[in-house]
Amino acid sequence: MKNFSWFASVFVLLLCTTVSFRPVHARQPKIVEVPAGPAFVKLPGSSETNALSGQALQVNTLLRTTKPGRMQVMLGDGRQFRMGGDAELRLGRSTVELLKGSMIGWIKPGTPQSSPLKIRTRLATASIQGTTVLVELNDEQFEVFSWEGTVRVDTADGQRFTLTSGQQLLLDLKRQMDDVKGQLDNLEAVLGQLGANSPLVLTDEDRVEGRRPSGKNQSPQWEPPEPVSTQDAERRLQKSLLINGFSTPLETLPEIERELGAYEPVL
Repeated sequence: MKNFSWFASVFVLLLCTTVSFRPVHARQPKIVEVPAGPAFVKLPGSSETNALSGQALQVNTLLRTTKPGRMQVMLGDGRQFRMGGDAELRLGRSTVELLKGSMIGWIKPGTPQSSPLKIRTRLATASIQGTTVLVELNDEQFEVFSWEGTVRVDTADGQRFTLTSGQQLLLDLKRQMDDVKGQLDNLEAVLGQLGANSPLVLTDEDRVEGRRPSGKNQSPQWEPPEPVSTQDAERRLQKSLLINGFSTPLETLPEIERELGAYEPVL
């Protein structure tokens, strides 16, 4: 009996250990709420359909909204985001790729720290850990704004910035395009003065891309993060449909109000 009891104890211990170390599978991402349309979902290999509250999603799903549409989505690891206006993004396993438009991503307070939530764009990637961040990409500007907490931004050209509560990182894309247009106009003027018979020197990159001769490729002119004023923060908090336009409050709203010292938003 003693030997039997000993073997039984060992068996129970091994069983508990196996259960304890069994990998925990992530939940399937899903749409939490669609408070306003138009909002659309395109699952991998499927046609685009209207987005529905509670709808299950997959990796590589494309989500799209047009004004005044907006939706809230929960990833498989429990992190959430809201998107709205003329926005489009693609879901990854633990990342979101914002193709255009506006979104707010956050991690619920008290969530055990693991890998950060990353929001990727063609210009930069914003990483958050226990933070609320706004990312916006349109034809005129790219913006990252920390509603609360620390946000790390790694740009596509190798720069790194750190934002704290109430700070924003802006890139004026319209000015960048105007600068490029001005350079091309000057180049055309110079080529016109040289005449059609003058030899042109092409760079290797020009030959590969089939482009006109140009000077050095210029990286975006990033400005260091700057704080917004309290008045601006209050205005954003009151008017943001990504914060106020849903049936349930943003989970990190108390932290946002405490960090920014803003008034309670008008619903």
